[in-house]
Amino acid sequence: MAINLSKGQKVDLTKGNEGLDQIMAGLGWDTNKYDGGHEFDLDVSVFLTGENDKVAGDSDFIFYNNPQDAAGSVIYGGDNRTGDGEGDDESVKITLSKTPAAVQKIVFAVTIHEAESRSQNFGQVSNAYIRIVNLANNEELIRYDLGEDYSIETAIVVGELYRHGAEWKFSAVGSGFQGGLAALCGNYGLSL
Repeated sequence: MAINLSKGQKVDLTKGNEGLDQIMAGLGWDTNKYDGGHEFDLDVSVFLTGENDKVAGDSDFIFYNNPQDAAGSVIYGGDNRTGDGEGDDESVKITLSKTPAAVQKIVFAVTIHEAESRSQNFGQVSNAYIRIVNLANNEELIRYDLGEDYSIETAIVVGELYRHGAEWKFSAVGSGFQGGLAALCGNYGLSL
């Protein structure tokens, strides 16, 4: 049975799940009705950071134009441009054993494509979540539902996997950013 987290909570992922190696981070959301005349296109991005909370280079930024890191440890499942339908809107497959030793965190974020020009923000998005699934048996291990109202934010760091000794843990972050993907990239040491 999945562990449901609240913002700020942390939980052991690999401890107690012996042999856990291949997991999937599924992210989903719904958009509220609005009369702005534009479709919503939300995108998942993943940052592989070192001890300094920065990426080592462009290959450690996984998104629709760079679908996997050099080691093949993180693979982006593809861009869903509408978010329609039930279940996960976008997903990322992670192989923990392939993750380079220099990577201390795997950070999951969601941004709104062209949010500023379309006058969109996360206040117009509801039912956002991230879930971690064991791919060996399709068991949902962790779920974090973002219940907060992000009225001005155009990017959100949803959660992160991080090393703790030989184990991996998950942290429910839920931290909003203004400035979209560019601001998020700047935070992790990249410039667009």
